[in-house]
Amino acid sequence: MSQPINPHEALALVRGEVAKAVVGQEAAVTGLLIGLLAGGHVLLEGVPGVAKTLLVRSLAAALDLGAKRIQFTPDLMPGDVTGSLIYDSRTARFEFRPGPVFTNLLLADEINRTPPKTQASLLEVMEERQVSVEGEPRALPSPFMVIATQNPVEYEGTYPLPEAQLDRFLLKLTLPLPPRHQEVEVVARHAAGFDPRDLGRAGLRAVAGPEALAAARAAAASVRVDPEVLGYLVDICRATRDAPSVALGVSPRGATALMAAARAWAWLSGRPFVTPDDVKALALPALRHRIQMRIEAEAEGTGPETVLGSILAAVPVPR
Repeated sequence: MSQPINPHEALALVRGEVAKAVVGQEAAVTGLLIGLLAGGHVLLEGVPGVAKTLLVRSLAAALDLGAKRIQFTPDLMPGDVTGSLIYDSRTARFEFRPGPVFTNLLLADEINRTPPKTQASLLEVMEERQVSVEGEPRALPSPFMVIATQNPVEYEGTYPLPEAQLDRFLLKLTLPLPPRHQEVEVVARHAAGFDPRDLGRAGLRAVAGPEALAAARAAAASVRVDPEVLGYLVDICRATRDAPSVALGVSPRGATALMAAARAWAWLSGRPFVTPDDVKALALPALRHRIQMRIEAEAEGTGPETVLGSILAAVPVPR
């Protein structure tokens, strides 16, 4: 008789496996796990070469999940993402050829390099977990998560994501350049023969599966959120709408996203309830991409992070 799945132990093993391929970036790994637990999508922002793609591939391998990558380019069409109907001359019928979205973890690489028409093809996918072609919906596998990347320093030939699509992402995570000692370790691994295209040679293996992830999701969904904490996170979101430097504040969808992310973080931390500190810890990654600044505020160098810092310092914390 097999032992029952311990979700906490399973995800701890997953972290260890990812670390075999990715040096550092613990915050990003935690963010991706929160996205999986909460059933949301994650936007990764960082300069090229900070292991964004390797991170996603390693996570998929450790969880025994399917993963596919789309390189977004200016000439990419919506059908290249979702799939399309193809005429089969042998049967004289149109048959649906699934696109790369039919997977568990979809890496949308450099999503801001493709025009809005193709970006919009992900809207239904992210919200409804299905693809509709010629009026017929086709369900995506479960679990399903979009992990999109974008480069923060390149603006030539890019198409910024519209607010409606940014609001579909549970979290926006930034991947910083590694400190010196971690960069030395990265180079040393490559000098010793590490090949990021061959995770098997790095010793990375599947240590958990969809069953363990489903158990972890169910456990995270049972974490208690007291009314005082719910009121606190709602007050934070409402304060963004009244900030004078903000043109568009956080929507009610953003408040529910913050609640789901804080609940997942509380479970990962081993608590059966959400604390105000959990809300504070997730406020920045869960809300910063949902705030649109006024032009004059941007010109003065004021960004969403500054606004959220001021709001977190001002909103009364429940006792």
